[in-house]
Amino acid sequence: MKNDSRYEIRFSGSGGQGIITAAVVMADAVGSLDGKYVCQTQSYGPEARGGKSKAEVVISNGPIDYPKAMHIDLLLAMTQASCDAYFFEIKPEGLLIVDSTLVEQVPTSRAVAIPFTAIARKEIGRELVANMVALGAVGYVSGQVNLKNLEDALLSRVPKGTENMNREALQAGIEQARKVDISNLPRSFVNEWEEEF
Repeated sequence: MKNDSRYEIRFSGSGGQGIITAAVVMADAVGSLDGKYVCQTQSYGPEARGGKSKAEVVISNGPIDYPKAMHIDLLLAMTQASCDAYFFEIKPEGLLIVDSTLVEQVPTSRAVAIPFTAIARKEIGRELVANMVALGAVGYVSGQVNLKNLEDALLSRVPKGTENMNREALQAGIEQARKVDISNLPRSFVNEWEEEF
């Protein structure tokens, strides 16, 4: 029996970009705070820093029988290499979100391109938080998480003293995602919690 409530997100990029941290925060918000079923897995390339890195979050309204992504609904690609490697695993109706600072060749029209790294550098002053800018956009566009809970999960996990910087990065990503034309995207990509945030 097909579980229509299953939603799969893959965060991908290179080691050192904070891909796994973003996925862990997303899973924490969805599972601990939103009360959905969630599984979070991750894997690294041969080199921890600089090699390919991916982390997956599987979300469901019921128990999850297999923890890894099989048919990706949303792929975040923070580098060209991760985009090229994982794009073919997106469902036909799935969506690709890329960091347009680092991904120049986008292989589909079903894509949202936002310059996460450039936003982190220019608006927040630290490229390090590009992952949190991306997380804000993924949270908004996926429609799978309460955005207030996403912020709360983030603030509970970041190092003491970096809360404001990380909150600003998350908000910057949400704001950029709000500006994207989503008229050609499926309804599942509209955040049902928009009015609460």
